[in-house]
Amino acid sequence: MVDNRAAFERFVEIFYTQKRVREAFDFLVAGDYRQHNPTIPDGPEAAIRMLTPKFDGSPDASFDIQRILVDGDLAMVHVRASGPGRPDAAVADIYRFENGRIVEHWDVLQPVPERPVHDHPMF
Repeated sequence: MVDNRAAFERFVEIFYTQKRVREAFDFLVAGDYRQHNPTIPDGPEAAIRMLTPKFDGSPDASFDIQRILVDGDLAMVHVRASGPGRPDAAVADIYRFENGRIVEHWDVLQPVPERPVHDHPMF
């Protein structure tokens, strides 16, 4: 049986921390990858093409992993995304596994407000 948690933790390290998009996708993403972000077409090559400038093409961008959740064939990473010239964002990326590979992705993004109405942070 494939250990989705170990594989996903490695994917997160390569993709978000090391910002090596192609290597992460080659490592774990299936050829029939379905994308639910409405601005990115299906398939790993389309995602690599769209995401590379935001990750390994942007040395000042950072993606601080807040938490990783894995439950069976579903995995989620909660990220604080930062970069010059834009407000930080809270990102939840949700992935679905099939036969040990990522086959599906959803994401939710929320800007971090400058002046929250309470004292407990988003992270």
